[in-house]
Amino acid sequence: MADTDECRAALEQLSRNMAQAEGNVRKAAALDRSLSCWLTDLDLTFTGVLREGRIQDLVHAPGAPTGKAAIRLVMTSDDLVALVGGRLNFAGAWAAGRVRLEAGFRDLLRLRALL
Repeated sequence: MADTDECRAALEQLSRNMAQAEGNVRKAAALDRSLSCWLTDLDLTFTGVLREGRIQDLVHAPGAPTGKAAIRLVMTSDDLVALVGGRLNFAGAWAAGRVRLEAGFRDLLRLRALL
């Protein structure tokens, strides 16, 4: 099980990856939306804002998300680290139920390029 610091580092790496992206991926990351990532095994939620192609204002708190973010992810800490590290394919993890992504329909369409 990954710890809080490893998960924060993974989310910060994801933010850097999005900021350096080009083309369709860059467009997809250019949303201005609230974001939450609940890590079920740690019972810990990271929240932030996806703005200007980066995850900003990243904080964490114990438990499930208390508010409803526009983009919501649910997974284990190890799956988060593996996804960002390229060792886990998002589509396969989503199809197997290891990762849940909830967002509005238009956001889901834009986010496809990131995933």
